Amino acid sequence: MSREAVYRNYSRKELDVQYNNRLRYPEYTKYFADWAKWSEETRNNLPCHCNIPYGELPCETLDVFPAEECNAPVQVMVHGGYWYSLDKDDDSFVAEGMRPNGVTTVVINYGLAPVYGMDEMVRQNRKAIAWLWRNADEFGADRDRIYTVGQSAGGHLSVMLMATDWPAIGSDLPAGLIKGGASISGIYDLEPIRLCYLNDKVRMDKDVARRNSPLYQIYPVSLPLILVSGDIESDEYARQAKEMEDLWDSLGYPVENLTLPGFNHFSIVHQLKDPDSVLTHALLRQMDLGGMGL
Repeated sequence: MSREAVYRNYSRKELDVQYNNRLRYPEYTKYFADWAKWSEETRNNLPCHCNIPYGELPCETLDVFPAEECNAPVQVMVHGGYWYSLDKDDDSFVAEGMRPNGVTTVVINYGLAPVYGMDEMVRQNRKAIAWLWRNADEFGADRDRIYTVGQSAGGHLSVMLMATDWPAIGSDLPAGLIKGGASISGIYDLEPIRLCYLNDKVRMDKDVARRNSPLYQIYPVSLPLILVSGDIESDEYARQAKEMEDLWDSLGYPVENLTLPGFNHFSIVHQLKDPDSVLTHALLRQMDLGGMGL
């Protein structure tokens, strides 16, 4: 029986293996439990404005963890979960790495597949950022210093936020609303997602995958981008990061592509909990807050 390639040189089965992180790292349930536990502790221990609505839908909420000082820069976190699982309540712990460094943290919730499609997920995240810009001063945050970061599916959405034509969304919104972004183990070309097992959940056709792929967007403003992955990830994740780096280079925009040794697709996000981690310092450098170099 012949082997049929469905994407690049991968068969459907091989492509599934490349993107099935729960199969690749069976200890993922421990990671998820840790994130939920750490996040509950963060919400109990740090000042937090939780479940603020940024829209009319029940899923359109966000949490704000203010910095100690007013006029602080803002790190927005977009949660992962392959667009169909997890929640903002699993990522509150990111504030543990940001607050000691004088940064306000905002964690966004958004509707998930299969109830919501990819177009709608992108729309909701953009709506959240527009709301944040309009209301940042209520939380002592500087709306002119908003940065995004996300992990996995959240990394994809973080970069899609950088591709936004903000004045087209609201005449009051500046073109350079976001000042920089980062993506941890992100996905920048959704075509392999459309062709693997994940499309049973996210249900994209070719057009939806294309128009929501960061690799095929127009980026109206030059923004610094940080791409981060662990060295214990599949080849497809490394390829996707390299192609995104090459795109940013071709645009002449600032880009860092960091590979952190000893981390996999899930454990790498633990860096965000540590105020002194390599990843945290990379984000601080992007904000001009003096994070240490590598």
